[in-house]
This record gives sequence, C-alpha cells and structure tokens, in this order.
Amino acid sequence: MIVFEFKTYGKPQQFASIDEAIRTAQFIRNKCLRFWIDHPKASKYDLNKLCAVLAKEFPFADKLNSQARQASACLAWAAISRFHENCQKKVAGKKGFPQFQKDFSWCKPAGVS
Repeated sequence: MIVFEFKTYGKPQQFASIDEAIRTAQFIRNKCLRFWIDHPKASKYDLNKLCAVLAKEFPFADKLNSQARQASACLAWAAISRFHENCQKKVAGKKGFPQFQKDFSWCKPAGVS
C-alpha cells in the first residue's frame, strides 16, 4: 500500500465545505447499505437510482454533485459485491459484511474545529 502524506492550506470555509461533502457522501453510502439490507435482491443500478431519490428527498444531498453521489453508491456496491464473493469462495473467518461508516473526525486538518 502506498501512503501519501501532505499538508493542506485553505480557509476555514473551504475546509468546512470539504467536511460537509465528506459527510454527505458518507450519508449516501450508509443509505445505500441500508437499502441493500432491506432489499437483498437490489442491484447496483437500484443503488444508483436511490441516489436521485435521496437528492430529491434531502436538500443537503442535492448540493453534492451527482457523480459524487453515484461514486458513493459504487463504493457501497463494491463492499457488497466483495462480501458476496467472499461468501461464494467460502473464505475462512469473517466474510467482511459491509459496515456503516462513522464520523470522519480523524481527517480534519489541524487548527480547524
């Protein structure tokens, strides 16, 4: 794994906008996972359709770019498909059931509250 470390510079308003976008993407992913749990036969395309429904239902989700919303749905689907593959291959131990994402407070830059 390659890890890049860097320092960013910006205004508090810019960092707040980035933080809001991350939380919104996390919200979309969690809603997609909940939809899949409630509807086990749901497909990748159902999750993409859900993004449009969430954008109409929640104004803050509509502020996020549609491509970013669909990228969050694709990440949720990647976790779901990886779980299914591990179950089919009968991987020993934990199968990697998709988890809901929690707060991203660890990624806040220093000096920004």
